[in-house]
Amino acid sequence: MKYWLVKTEPSEFSWEDLKAAPGQTTSWEGVRNYQARNFMREMQPGDLVLFYHSQANPLAIMGIAKVVRGAYPDPTQFDPSSHYFDPQSTPENPRWDTVDIQYYREFSAPVSLPQLKEIPGLENMVLLRKGSRLSVQPVTEREWRIVTALRE
Repeated sequence: MKYWLVKTEPSEFSWEDLKAAPGQTTSWEGVRNYQARNFMREMQPGDLVLFYHSQANPLAIMGIAKVVRGAYPDPTQFDPSSHYFDPQSTPENPRWDTVDIQYYREFSAPVSLPQLKEIPGLENMVLLRKGSRLSVQPVTEREWRIVTALRE
């Protein structure tokens, strides 16, 4: 099993939206960064995901989701009416993928970015690196244990 963090702007899709989605499941569509896409291609059913609100007050990890379907072509890349349309992509040669994630567990309280920055052992976490903007990123097992222990 691997561990991940996904970032979302709550005005676009929030933790509450995930909990309210049919089957508490959504496709993680619209990722248009090659490194983030490549991380999604590594995601497997059963992997666990920290769900992070960016562009929010507070910036915080809200809870845990689970990967329920591995990478497959993101249908929004083929839809000319979609904000995520990519005219370079074709069904024969898709450029972008999505995964399906499902609500798994809510934290007793969100874990804010300032809190994360103060916790020993998280110094190298991708989220905390200066300039890190990836919307999908790996989390080490040690980082996972530290973060989840804060809200068990």
